[in-house]
Amino acid sequence: MQKKKLIISSVLSICASIILSISTPSTTLAAQPDQTAVFAGGCFWGVDAVFKHVKGVSEVLSGYAGGNASTAHYEQVSNGNTGHAESVQIRFNPEKITYQQLLQVFFSVAHDPTQLNRQGPDEGNQYRSVIFYTSREQQKIAQSYIRQLTSSHTYSSPIVTQIVPLQKFYTAENYHQNYLALHPDQPYIIINDMPKLAKLRSRFPALYH
Repeated sequence: MQKKKLIISSVLSICASIILSISTPSTTLAAQPDQTAVFAGGCFWGVDAVFKHVKGVSEVLSGYAGGNASTAHYEQVSNGNTGHAESVQIRFNPEKITYQQLLQVFFSVAHDPTQLNRQGPDEGNQYRSVIFYTSREQQKIAQSYIRQLTSSHTYSSPIVTQIVPLQKFYTAENYHQNYLALHPDQPYIIINDMPKLAKLRSRFPALYH
């Protein structure tokens, strides 16, 4: 009799362990890895500065996308015939900020998506508005968001932002990195880019840091 009780107790203990392992979430699950977004919206100095002040973003690099490695140099890109656009590569934590929230900042703060091959005082193909998507999901989100902006008549002029797959991002020269923070008193920065940071703080206070 005692032996039967021990067997029954052992079986019940094993069952309880199995049920507990199924019903209890694992605490060893890895955190969701950072993702990458690449946007082009005029001179990369201001776009870089905007996203450096967005919570959930861990790194922003200025660079070039749309062309090839041999022409990914500022002097050549500035000619406007390399296929490159001045771009920023954004590394972000999707558990803290979504790709759509980044798009909201890109469209409403970082640049004007209705300006064709220019942005503010800067003119040329290298200053065009582009979303370089890194996954099919990013492509769908971007297309859906632009349709939403268009149907709601958010802008009085058509959105000209291109949505194309990212082939390769080339990091720009060191002197272009973190440019606004290093040159806050430069007239171009004061006139064109400082207002973007003020707009970010005003429109998205919960995202600003």
